[in-house]
Amino acid sequence: MDLVEMLTRPEGKTLEFKRDLSSPDGVLRTLVAFANTAGGTLLVGVEDRSRNVRGVSDALDVEERIANVVSDSIAPRLLPEIEILPWRRTQVIAIQIHPSAARPHYLKREGAESGTYVRVGSTNRRADTEMLQELRRTARGETYDEQPMMDLDSEALDFRAASESFKPTRTLRRRDLETLRLLTTHQGHTVPTVGGMLLFGRERERHFPDAWIQAGRFSGRDKAKIVDGAEFRGLPVAAIDAAIAFIEKHSLHGAEIGKVRRMERWSLPPVAVREAVINAVAHADYAQRGAPIRVSIFDDRLEIENPGLLPFGLTVADLAHGISKLRNRVIGRVFHALGLIEQWGSGIQRMTAACREAGLQDPLFEEIATRFRTTIFTSQVNPPTLDDTDQAIVDRLSDGQGKLTSEIAAVIGLTSRATRTRLARLAGNGLVREVGSGPQDPKRRYFLAK
Repeated sequence: MDLVEMLTRPEGKTLEFKRDLSSPDGVLRTLVAFANTAGGTLLVGVEDRSRNVRGVSDALDVEERIANVVSDSIAPRLLPEIEILPWRRTQVIAIQIHPSAARPHYLKREGAESGTYVRVGSTNRRADTEMLQELRRTARGETYDEQPMMDLDSEALDFRAASESFKPTRTLRRRDLETLRLLTTHQGHTVPTVGGMLLFGRERERHFPDAWIQAGRFSGRDKAKIVDGAEFRGLPVAAIDAAIAFIEKHSLHGAEIGKVRRMERWSLPPVAVREAVINAVAHADYAQRGAPIRVSIFDDRLEIENPGLLPFGLTVADLAHGISKLRNRVIGRVFHALGLIEQWGSGIQRMTAACREAGLQDPLFEEIATRFRTTIFTSQVNPPTLDDTDQAIVDRLSDGQGKLTSEIAAVIGLTSRATRTRLARLAGNGLVREVGSGPQDPKRRYFLAK
């Protein structure tokens, strides 16, 4: 385990710092949240805000205390990997938790209903009823949209609407409804699944009042003034097309004058827009109530937001590597059959590639509260302006080994004081990170930010 590398990273979904064990409840909540969500590492002996390394006074005693309190306080039983890491003249305790197949874990004294936590960004959030049910479904290998709607019959699905959706790709037969899991058998009766009702239900709005897309075009960079809005409440396949058309209508576009004719250039790459809208509909958590999928267009960006965190076990960093988990298997299967989803896990990569080809920065993916947001920026990429001295510092740090102030000063030919000023500015711009025991630490090292 690379302590220095972890110290260069901020706290987040899979990393947290604790100064000590004076408040074990906070440590236990974090470990439960890690186990329930995507795993993670907790470092004891590091201040959470400054990342200054304080160390622990008696590492073996702290290690034993952690093992005992975890065993006594968390159910089902959780087995963390605890490692003592050396740091100069002291030591840091690293507690590593892997995503658990036995989720949901909870604090015994609070009980399963109140003591189950999940990780949202760098915070621990108590799981509400819907999230607790999703944790249990995940442990059973089930998805929400596969659940039978027991009080309905097969006629609750609009077969004609489903056939029209499939018409461009294939002829839909009634027996295909069960193959696609739009219908299922429950206690001897054929009933629609949640996914079936969401996609082709006759009274889908009555059962799922928040399963629609709200779109808005705002003037400026915030939501203070809206200039156009629309609601798309039809079947998801049609709603996707309507939402994409709304975005295209409001995407500023310029022109390139070619040798033969004038060519339009949209400020938003159509491929990226399409992938973002489809992903939001395919991966939304329809068990949540209270807010629809939202499409917000600003002067400098497009935001597409859907209810639901990433599926348990995934992090935002996984997305760039094509790692994917389908939250809604029925919707995913149908979208794949319709040609809306081409290949599992490739949507994010296609979105990123399209933005890069258009000269835009990479899309931003975030978990915010209990929602997931994709942001596509419309401005051309403007890398930070570096003078020759700043560039020399960046080049010196590019080996990833970390350098002392004196080592950098020797390369750029400035005093240590002037070098520290440069480094502080680069750190403020997010280009450099510093690792040490505090602002006055003479052995503080500098790294390129990741």
